[in-house]
Amino acid sequence: MLIKTYGGAVQGVNAYTITIEVNVSAGAGYVLVGLPDNAVKEGELRIESALKQYGYKRPRQKVVINMAPADIRKEGSSYDLPIAMGLLAASAQIKPDKVSQYMIMGELSLDGSLRPIKGVLPIAIQARKEGFKGIILPAQNAQEAAIVNNLDVIGVTNILEAIEFLDDRRDITPLIIDTREVFQNSVDLYAADFADVQGQENIKRALEIAAAGGHNVIMIGPPGAGKTMLAKRLPSVLPPLSMHEALETTKIHSVAGKLGEAASLLTTRPYRAPHHTISDVALVGGGGIPQPGEISLAHNGVLFLDELPEFKRTVLEVMRQPLEERRVTISRARTTLDFPANFMLIASMNPCPCGYYNHPEKECVCGPGVVQRYLNKVSGPLLDRIDLHVEVTPVTFDEMTATRKAEESAVVRERVVQARERQTSRFKEMPQIHSNAMMPSQMVKEVCQINDAGRTLLKTAMERLGLSARAYDRILKVSRTIADLADSQEIKIEHLAEAIQYRSLDREGWAG
Repeated sequence: MLIKTYGGAVQGVNAYTITIEVNVSAGAGYVLVGLPDNAVKEGELRIESALKQYGYKRPRQKVVINMAPADIRKEGSSYDLPIAMGLLAASAQIKPDKVSQYMIMGELSLDGSLRPIKGVLPIAIQARKEGFKGIILPAQNAQEAAIVNNLDVIGVTNILEAIEFLDDRRDITPLIIDTREVFQNSVDLYAADFADVQGQENIKRALEIAAAGGHNVIMIGPPGAGKTMLAKRLPSVLPPLSMHEALETTKIHSVAGKLGEAASLLTTRPYRAPHHTISDVALVGGGGIPQPGEISLAHNGVLFLDELPEFKRTVLEVMRQPLEERRVTISRARTTLDFPANFMLIASMNPCPCGYYNHPEKECVCGPGVVQRYLNKVSGPLLDRIDLHVEVTPVTFDEMTATRKAEESAVVRERVVQARERQTSRFKEMPQIHSNAMMPSQMVKEVCQINDAGRTLLKTAMERLGLSARAYDRILKVSRTIADLADSQEIKIEHLAEAIQYRSLDREGWAG
């Protein structure tokens, strides 16, 4: 008998349907075709052992299994369950009626239990799109698949439950989650809050501006000044995720297998902080089976690079294009994949190897030229993509022991959301631009117009502070964001003055 079962494969952050045709006929042998990799081929032994545990057997006639489309490589062990169900239906050990109504996925253990798989969310979205009644998958992945509505999500813990469900001998209630309710209840639940940080009001202000305009930030300061603590709290002041952004972010984490067991929709903005020993591929994505890297896992959130000069130069250089294009393109001989990478970059660094250059109390012990060499590890083109350079000074004892409560993230977020709304209305004709930071140079001239007094101030600042030419556009963009926070239609002289002070690394001789 010829039976068709259906599974799913993930390419990039999207899935496509795999048709598994199982034909059992007279003769002997077991043939699996359709470009399966070793993990799929080894499934034969797992399936045979799992079926034996519950008194079922693999057919001893001639078995031919074709995985279509046959020109796409099938990878991973998640095809064990659909192949097993196809074998049972084709050998008349279970009824064939319901087998083709569901998309089936799952990796089998030798004892018949099911292990969780990666990429469930895009597969569930594809199952609904293709008109399947539901999806049968490991119970640990059921919460993730239940994000997709109008689809029966059947979570099973072992192969027997799947067999009895498809053979109409067991009822399994589909898992239903009210996604919107889950989303509304936990969209702003962050563990860290700006109120935890004593002092550092100027840095908090800089991060508020960064959040309001989608700007990238670099913080320069000695060890223990609070750079990491502040960066960790930045997602809590960003605008709440929209439902579309939450689904998009969850899909990426699902494909990478980072959601964990019993995970559902991601409702808070991601915060990724890779170690400085990270490789190029781990940061931007890729590998034999292309997987999203850290910059894609930070999509719609924050990527924090601590001790920026310690990262390998090549790692930092591969980030330049994604910072501009907001996506990563991974090319292979057979295919080209796009992973989204719309993130805010927050970097931190010591001002010198010992960490105490420009420190108010401790003396720097670095030799002549060492500080400049240390700063030169971060290339000009990368700094060019960072709008705000902020100097972080150590917190004083009085500030640390102050009893006055600092401003909470929720209050700051309110101001950020209002500033973003002004930008949304400004760029409504340009769907690809969402914030001031994304403005191209030609648009800066139209949107960021300044009066004669502002022009004089900017000219004087550039001459006196020795600011580079690349600082000009950045100052205008940041001053536009400061004006949005102040609900001002025009860029005033005080907005420009504040923006100018956020260009520390552009000053000639900063480290000289």
